[in-house]
Amino acid sequence: MVQETIFSKIIAKELPADIVYQDERVTAFRDIDPKAPTHILIIPNKIIPTVNDIEAEDEAVVGYLFSVARKLAKQEGIAENGYRLIINCNQHGGQEVFHLHLHLVGGQPLGPMLSSHG
Repeated sequence: MVQETIFSKIIAKELPADIVYQDERVTAFRDIDPKAPTHILIIPNKIIPTVNDIEAEDEAVVGYLFSVARKLAKQEGIAENGYRLIINCNQHGGQEVFHLHLHLVGGQPLGPMLSSHG
């Protein structure tokens, strides 16, 4: 049994969020601690804890996250200048909520992808 998450409560509208898109497959809402002028989380409505938990039957919805990201980037006015899509996986990857989510981040120059590990 997959554990309920804060994100599944947002999907069910049991917790408030600034939802910018929702359909039967995915929900997208603004991050409560944005790292850029646009910072939206796009999540599958089905709980998939991490990238490591994606199964063959999840491939269509995972691909759909990117289609929704493209649509939202255009809607937010950041598509032309560019944006970053980020998926974190587990502790070392910086994942905090164990419900797969795609960060759509933009609206300003974002700088280097990673700092050096020096």
